[in-house]
Amino acid sequence: MLQTVWVSSPGSWALRDPDCHRDGKQASWKCRFVRSIIQHPCPRHYPRGPRKARMLKKIQICLCFFFLSGILYEISLLSSFFFSYMPMSRQFLTPEQILNLGKSIIFLETTERLEPPPLVSCSVESAARIYQDRPIILFMKGLTNDTAFDLNFRYAAFSLLSSMKNVFIFPLQMETVFQETPLLQWYNQVVPEQEKNWIHISSDASRLALIWKYGGIYMDTDVISIRPIPEETFLAAQKSQFSSNGIFGFPARHKFIWDCMENFVLKYNGKIWGNQGPFLMTRMLKTICNLTDFKGTEDHSCQNISFLNPQRFYPIPYPAWGRYYTVWDKSPNFNHSYALHLWNFMNHNRKVVVAGSNTLAEKLYKAYCPTTYKDLIQNAELRDFTDSDDDA
Repeated sequence: MLQTVWVSSPGSWALRDPDCHRDGKQASWKCRFVRSIIQHPCPRHYPRGPRKARMLKKIQICLCFFFLSGILYEISLLSSFFFSYMPMSRQFLTPEQILNLGKSIIFLETTERLEPPPLVSCSVESAARIYQDRPIILFMKGLTNDTAFDLNFRYAAFSLLSSMKNVFIFPLQMETVFQETPLLQWYNQVVPEQEKNWIHISSDASRLALIWKYGGIYMDTDVISIRPIPEETFLAAQKSQFSSNGIFGFPARHKFIWDCMENFVLKYNGKIWGNQGPFLMTRMLKTICNLTDFKGTEDHSCQNISFLNPQRFYPIPYPAWGRYYTVWDKSPNFNHSYALHLWNFMNHNRKVVVAGSNTLAEKLYKAYCPTTYKDLIQNAELRDFTDSDDDA
C-alpha cells in the first residue's frame, strides 16, 4: 500500500511503497515507476512520430493526474481522519498540537491520582465512542512525561484509555495552561496548601483557561456521553436560572470565557465551594441574559450562547444522585439528554458499579463504555473470585 512521506524537496510530497529499500537489491517495478515520476514528472523529449508522441504525452498527463489525485487524497485523509495515522507517533505529540486541531473534548484530573477509576474510564471511553472524529484529551496533574510509559503496564484503566485511537493523556502543567490569561497572576500568588477546596478550584481555573485558548468542550470525569451535543457555544443548566460548569463548550478566544476568568480573580473566595465554578458561570450569565424558568424541555438562548435545559445533562438532579446505583423497574430512555452527570462529588459512600447488579449505572456502562465494563469490572470481579478460591 502506498504511503505519504516527505521527499527531499521542502514542501513537496511523494508516494512511496513501504517495501522499497535501498539495500543493494534490485528495486521493484513499483519503486522504479514512482522514482521515474518523481525524477521526470514532465518529460520534454518524445520519440519520433507525432501520433506516438501525442499518445505518450496523454499517458504521462494521465499518470501525473492520478499521481496528484493520490497526493490530494492522502492529504484529505490526514485532515479528515487524522487519528488513523496517530498511533505510530502519538508519544511525540504535544498537547498544543492536538488542541490546535480544534473541537477537543477535555477532561481534567487535578488530584495526584494516576490510576483512573472505572467512572473516569467510562466517561473518557464514552466520549471517544460518541465523538470518534474529535480528539479526547485527559489531563492528569500527577502525570509526568517520564512516567506515562510505565503506567500502561501498571494500571489497566490507563492502558485501556491509551489504546483508543482518539484518546490522548497528557500531564496537566497549570503554570503553562494559565499563560496569557488573567489567571496566571492569581496562580502565582495563591498558596494551594492553604486552600481547602484546591482540587476543585484548580480544576475550575484550568478548564476555563484551556477552553479559552483552544476551544472545544469541557466535561467532568463523571459525565457519560450518550449522543453528540449539537451546540458549539453552550452552558448547561443544572436547574432553572442556575448554570453548572461540569460541562460547557465554546470556540477559542470567546469573550464570555475571558470575562469569567477576570471575574474568577476579581471575586476570588476559595472558602466558598463553587464560588469559582457553577456560581461563577451563573453570575456571569446573569450579567448578559435575563434568565427565566424552563417550562418543559426547551433550551434558552442569549447573545449566541445556548443555555441548555437541565434534561440535557442532569435528568436526575443531585439530591437524587443515588438513583443511578439502584435497580429500576423500567429504565429511563433519556431521550432528551446528550450526556449524564453521575454526581460523583455526592458519592461519599463510594457506590460503584457491580457486575450483575442490574442497576441503572451498570446498564449505562454496558451501553456506552463496554470496554471499561468488561475490562475493569467484570474481569476484576472474576480475578477477585479466582483469588478467593486460591486462598481457600
